[in-house]
Amino acid sequence: MSSQPDLFAAPALPPALAEQAAALRAALHHHAHRYYVLDDPAIPDAEYDRLFQQLQALEAEHPALRTTDSPTQRVIGQVLDGFTPVRHAVPMLSIRTETDTTAAGAQAFDERVRRELKLEPEAPAIDYAAELKFDGLALNLRYEHGVLVQAATRGDGESGEDVTQNIRTIGQIPLRLRQCSAPVLEVRGEVYMRRDHFEQLNERQRALIAAGAKGEKTFVNPRNAAAGAVRQLDPAIAAQRPLSFFAYGLGEVRGWDVPATHAGLLDALAALGLPVCAHRTVAAGADGLSAFHAQMGALRDTLPFDIDGVVYKVNDRALQERLGFVTREPRWAVAHKYPAQEQITRLLDIDIQVGRTGKLTPVAKLEPVFVGGTTVSNATLHNEDEARRKDVRVGDMVIVRRAGDVIPEVVGVVAERRPPDAGEPFDLYKRLGGQCPVCASPIEREEGEVDWRCTGGLTCPAQRKQALLHFASRRMMDIEGLGDKLVEQLVDAGIVRSLPDLYKLGFTSLAALERMGEKSAQNLLAGIEKSKATTLGRFLFSLGIRHVGEATAKDLARHFGTLDRLMDAREEELLEVHDVGPIVARSVRHFFDQPHHREVVEQLRAAGVHWPDEEGLASDAPRPLLGKVLVLTGTLPTLGREEAKALIEAAGGKVTGSVSKKTNWLVAGEEAGSKLDKARELGITVLDEAGLQALLAGAA
Repeated sequence: MSSQPDLFAAPALPPALAEQAAALRAALHHHAHRYYVLDDPAIPDAEYDRLFQQLQALEAEHPALRTTDSPTQRVIGQVLDGFTPVRHAVPMLSIRTETDTTAAGAQAFDERVRRELKLEPEAPAIDYAAELKFDGLALNLRYEHGVLVQAATRGDGESGEDVTQNIRTIGQIPLRLRQCSAPVLEVRGEVYMRRDHFEQLNERQRALIAAGAKGEKTFVNPRNAAAGAVRQLDPAIAAQRPLSFFAYGLGEVRGWDVPATHAGLLDALAALGLPVCAHRTVAAGADGLSAFHAQMGALRDTLPFDIDGVVYKVNDRALQERLGFVTREPRWAVAHKYPAQEQITRLLDIDIQVGRTGKLTPVAKLEPVFVGGTTVSNATLHNEDEARRKDVRVGDMVIVRRAGDVIPEVVGVVAERRPPDAGEPFDLYKRLGGQCPVCASPIEREEGEVDWRCTGGLTCPAQRKQALLHFASRRMMDIEGLGDKLVEQLVDAGIVRSLPDLYKLGFTSLAALERMGEKSAQNLLAGIEKSKATTLGRFLFSLGIRHVGEATAKDLARHFGTLDRLMDAREEELLEVHDVGPIVARSVRHFFDQPHHREVVEQLRAAGVHWPDEEGLASDAPRPLLGKVLVLTGTLPTLGREEAKALIEAAGGKVTGSVSKKTNWLVAGEEAGSKLDKARELGITVLDEAGLQALLAGAA
């Protein structure tokens, strides 16, 4: 008998589709193992979600592809060897994710709920409990008669791991609940790590690695760090990892009256002494949900912990029971996500950027990728040490993070996807041939510092704007009217290429600039002319010598008296100056060893910049306030604060900001305040402006 085809059998699937589904399942299982079991994720969450949704769509279109071991059919995770398995009395199930990050996501959830409840369009809005979706590790805390007896991870949803010994180290989790004698109360929530604690942990890890500690590593993100801490077999190590916890739900309950609403439940958990996040509300309908989503989205980057969305739950528990579950997910809850803050893309090249202070920063040139709400093609690598620590190489697939207005950064490499022709480990000095990419000046890195810098300083075009702004600032040369926007215009138009060019500016070139009227041009030229008369201390400060602040510049001026003497001083002579140590001495010597810096100084002097003959300041000529300490407070009748300070310092005195036993005089004007009270308490002589003038004249 010849075989006949079964006319009612489902058509065979193309082999390519079966292979595609098998490949997606294998990839998802692999990455789930890396993420949940090894705590060493190879791809960002958004990339995993994309693969999951691809498999989900394929199975929906071709149900025959769905297998019992598909990641879409169960909560992902496995119990780790080394921990005792815990069977959950009530399964820890996942909730549906709404990936439409717009207000339409909230609208879609509300419509589904109303449809399931068979509500008419004119029926009142449903009340929802809205809270944050924390980026941490789900945990079940079991309390018996109010005492914590067990803590377990979610695992695969049916069974997890007993991590009680580690959870006991979290100070936020009470070992005994307040006024609770229920035979069983299981509290569910999230273990997480605050961002500041995460940074501190990584700093410690980097220090251990630098000290040669074996087996240590830094963590990619707070979630990874939290998961690693919870799963430490040694509780002493877990105790060193700063973890936090938020409660948000229940597991098994015996002998405890569960509130009628989810919002009431959260309030009740807080009353028991459990930490509950304050960022929660009861929202009416889709409009209330979308408003909460937008509000928390605006706060997202200022929160001390990571979130990747918000969670909506029907507030009324009776309605929750009516809605029930579908394929192990509650119909009454949804997670509404925000745009992913991490994505994966290819590193095309590494450029070196010269900052306004000469700092050299490696910048990753990327295949454009949409992350954090915008398309990113450049991301910072911070410095050479960071790039080497992450082992970032040209050609790598890298994880890029962008949060809010923070500059995008490369946070890690997907090492298993490194191409055979990937570049060598990053070497900034070798990459640049030891020269600044902008001005070709030598680059250097001081001992103990992580940043390479251009030595071009005042003559490097990349540093020109910062040098001009610093030079013109109020406590330096005090050129009124020369601010950020004007400096941008002058430099971008090629009118000012170096500091001395400021003193060559003419009325015509200034008046022609955008938003620069005749009056403004005249005022600026007057300010530039006025700045020619200054002090040696201000001039030194204005040059922007590394490590030389205002006080050090004044100390150098007092000690050496003349600029020529200072420029020629040896390091040993510089070390004789009050409060000048090896780093400052080396920096000053290095600055004046550069011929281009000396050239700028000479051009400024030739342009008319000058200061009083300060030879006397370096000699034993009498100065009435030499070695004396004064404090200024209140408003003086004729002298401004800066003017009085300059007069005191010219007379050899030192002005400090607070009154102490070392203070010789307090100079007080109107509304003197607490400093006057402190001076009287210590028996310090109090002077008015006339008394100060007498001191300056040497009469006292």
